[in-house]
Amino acid sequence: MSQSYDRGLIEDFGRWREFSAGMWAWVFHKFTGWVLIAYLFTHISVLSTALPAADASAAVIANGEDIYTQTLHGLESIVIVRFLEVGLLAVAVFHILNGVRLLLVDLGLGLEQQDKSFYASLVLTGAIVVASVPTFLSGAF
Repeated sequence: MSQSYDRGLIEDFGRWREFSAGMWAWVFHKFTGWVLIAYLFTHISVLSTALPAADASAAVIANGEDIYTQTLHGLESIVIVRFLEVGLLAVAVFHILNGVRLLLVDLGLGLEQQDKSFYASLVLTGAIVVASVPTFLSGAF
C-alpha cells in the first residue's frame, strides 16, 4: 500500500522574494562557479591557437605575426570583450571573497555575522571592480 502526500506546487516561482542573504550567497556562488568553469573552457580553446605559433620562427613571434598574438590583439580590439573581462573580474572576485567567507564560517568564525559578511563581500567586489574599470577599458575607445 502506498500513500500519497500533498506536496503542493512543484515550484513556486515567487519564492525568490523570501530568500535570505544566505540563500542569495549560495545562488551567486553557484552561478559564479559555473561562469568560471565556462570561462576556463573558453580560455583553453583560445590558448590552443598558440600551438601553430610553436612552429613559427623567432622573428615572426617577435614581430607579433604569429596566429596567437594576432588572435589576442583581435579580441582585445573588440570593446565588448573588454566589458566581458570586467565581468569576469567581478565574477572571480566575488567567488574568491565568498569562498573565503565560507571558509571562515566553516571554521566557526563569524557565524553570527553571515549576512553582514555577505554584504561586505558584495561591496568589496563592487569597489574592486569599479576601481579596475579604467585599467580594463583604457585604449578601448
